[in-house]
Amino acid sequence: MASIVFFRAVNVGSHQRFQPAALARELAGLGVVNVGAAGTLVVKENIPQAKLRGEILRRLPFKPQLMICPAKEVLALADGEPFGKATGGKDVKAFVSVMTKPLATPCTPIDYPVGGKWEVRIVGNIGRFILSLHRHGAKDLYPNAAVEKHFGLPATTRNWNTIVAVHKVLAQ
Repeated sequence: MASIVFFRAVNVGSHQRFQPAALARELAGLGVVNVGAAGTLVVKENIPQAKLRGEILRRLPFKPQLMICPAKEVLALADGEPFGKATGGKDVKAFVSVMTKPLATPCTPIDYPVGGKWEVRIVGNIGRFILSLHRHGAKDLYPNAAVEKHFGLPATTRNWNTIVAVHKVLAQ
């Protein structure tokens, strides 16, 4: 079964920097395709997660946290179009945070900051995926910080466009 690898806390400022495209080239024999610069890899071959994790980690000079998901979960998320056709306006962007594990219960919508004009609105979850909307504001909050604070678990966040791009790679 194909997999998607989401790196957490890499290529942020000078922290844990690497070139995902170069890593994907090194792993091309495993059917790895890079999507974007944030650390999202599509692995088309059927590789056990432990082996895949080992192959990635032995090629990097640091040990990033990896969220590895079966491709079928990401495909189901994208096919379900959880944000619909609109996200609330041209200044609002849709994001997906990948948690280290699925949530046991559905989450209810919550806004950050609480009580003011929201910058991050957590709108729901599908398994390990937390759906949120983001608009720039005075506090300049980012969805990942709000998600990690709210759920108390590590997460890594991608723009919805990245999920769409992953879907396209898998469909090829």
